[in-house]
Amino acid sequence: MKVTIYGTEICPDCVKAKKDLTALPDIELEYKNITGDTATLKEFLAYRDKDDLFKEVKEAGRIGIPFFVLENGEKTFDIGNYIELPVVIEEAVTPAADFCSIDKKGQC
Repeated sequence: MKVTIYGTEICPDCVKAKKDLTALPDIELEYKNITGDTATLKEFLAYRDKDDLFKEVKEAGRIGIPFFVLENGEKTFDIGNYIELPVVIEEAVTPAADFCSIDKKGQC
């Protein structure tokens, strides 16, 4: 299955999602770093500005990453609803809110 992920290397949730999907042999992953270049950021913002899926995300003041587009065009924030992800025991890390939100209360 082909999966496109929009994210950034400064978002712990994006880094984890990329790592988890890369570990799966049956996933063809296309990673799009929204902070890597303007064209990719514009591509992501086109989804964010026009897709109703982002309504609650925007109302909550979040970015909406990681954001996944499946090969059939389906879009989601929770890839675990479509793919069985590996269970990994994570080391203690700084909460994502410390990296991703201005008020340190929200998610990416």
